[in-house]
Amino acid sequence: MLFNSFEFIFAFLPVVVLLVWAFGRFASFQAVVAVLVAASLFFYGWWNPVYLLIIVLSMVINYQLGKRLSKRKEKPLLYVGVLLNLFSLGYFKYTDFVLDNVNLLLESPIPLPNVVLPLAISFFTFQQVAYLVDSFRGETVEKHPLDYALFVTFFPQLIAGPIVHHKEMLPQFAKGHASITANNMGIGLSIFAMGLFKKAVIADGIAGYANTAFVTVDTGGTLDFFPAWAGALAYTFQLYFDFSGYSDMAIGLARMFGIVLPLNFYSPYKAVNISEFWRRWHMTLSRFLRDYLYIALGGNRNGNFNRYRNLFLTMVLGGIWHGAGWNFLIWGVLHGSYLMVFHGWRNLCPTLHASKHIAAMGLGWGLTFLAAVVSWVFFRATTFDGAVTMLKGMVGQYGISIPQGIWSRLGTSITSLLDAVGMTASSASSSAFVSVWIWNVCLLVAVLVLPNTQDMFSRSNGSLSNLSFSKHDAFWPGHKWVSRFTWQTTTGWALWMAVLFVAGVMTLSQVSEFLYFQF
Repeated sequence: MLFNSFEFIFAFLPVVVLLVWAFGRFASFQAVVAVLVAASLFFYGWWNPVYLLIIVLSMVINYQLGKRLSKRKEKPLLYVGVLLNLFSLGYFKYTDFVLDNVNLLLESPIPLPNVVLPLAISFFTFQQVAYLVDSFRGETVEKHPLDYALFVTFFPQLIAGPIVHHKEMLPQFAKGHASITANNMGIGLSIFAMGLFKKAVIADGIAGYANTAFVTVDTGGTLDFFPAWAGALAYTFQLYFDFSGYSDMAIGLARMFGIVLPLNFYSPYKAVNISEFWRRWHMTLSRFLRDYLYIALGGNRNGNFNRYRNLFLTMVLGGIWHGAGWNFLIWGVLHGSYLMVFHGWRNLCPTLHASKHIAAMGLGWGLTFLAAVVSWVFFRATTFDGAVTMLKGMVGQYGISIPQGIWSRLGTSITSLLDAVGMTASSASSSAFVSVWIWNVCLLVAVLVLPNTQDMFSRSNGSLSNLSFSKHDAFWPGHKWVSRFTWQTTTGWALWMAVLFVAGVMTLSQVSEFLYFQF
């Protein structure tokens, strides 16, 4: 069941809201928690009831391990618990990939088991690994089993994050925050409507252009300069609005029940360096990798060499977490390399790095955005050769052309100049060429100029966040407009959110999965 589906929006969600309201009014809060756990398990089992056993077994084992670790601090038991979680994740996610490469390397005929990846296993595994580590550190307090079950399964964040932390969620359950109120419903529905619009109208609207380009290169075709860039940028914005939309919908759904989720997405394409990009993109994953992997490897202790090594290894492992494939590994290698170069530059030229001059910030933004686009090519392509072909097209190796329909309207003087620099006319569709570039330009302006959801709902505490990027966001015009776009409980805002919601619902005839579902 997907957030952007009729059965979720018009059946599952209204029933759960009604049940939570009824139990909250006429029964105990623990009954409300039980209802939410049952609803979340139903939501998870809708995909494949068989895999309910995996998530339930995972919760039972980790809850018991956490209880023991919080009392006895047995390091071998911690290792066993972490390894059990990683083994489970590794078996389901990487078995076929490993065996396929063994067969290729050794020319062996080992049959592939075709293991189906259980939904959300990457997310609930990381949540519970963090819980075990913190239990060993003495940073957890024993909670009721139902509270723990809701921490793991709460359906707004279960499928694709945010990767919630027990310190954020369990206190909310213990204090009875889950409640249906007019204020919570108003805020939650508004944020959900914005997320639905981003996903169903924008991300799915541009997806066709990205899919066409990457299918071409993945099946052995080539693209010249403009189609390659158009496809790479289309995916860059598809992924942005898909993940931003999901994050909004998750936060909005949780808020309907009075639960506040952590911020997971904050205008990453406004980042003026790659470190800031990772403080804005999939923020809860970045937090997990920092707190439970980078620091565990040694962090920035013991000199710059070890710091750069730890940064690189953390991002490589982060790439592998995203999926079983060489392209995900390369994506992690790229981001690890980006971070090493950035921190090296910052150490060598601290004055230039600290400059807030518009030219320096503009250059920093351009390099960061370009680096992200290049890395997304490997993230999206299904083959290494396809990614390389796309990048070759982006540097003009397969030529530079524009459709004949546009070429013929430019006039002799302009076409002569274009011909002199090596450009040619092609048989490509003029309307498709213009359409994809209108999409890309408009979306680039939108992500740079318009305020984000967190800014718009800043007065209503839409999500948990103590982050501030004001010093960099001031570089963008939208920073000055935030006050004009702040959500309020007015008729005008209600109508505006209703328009976004209806527009999103009207495009649901062909439901598409969120891109992060596959991870």
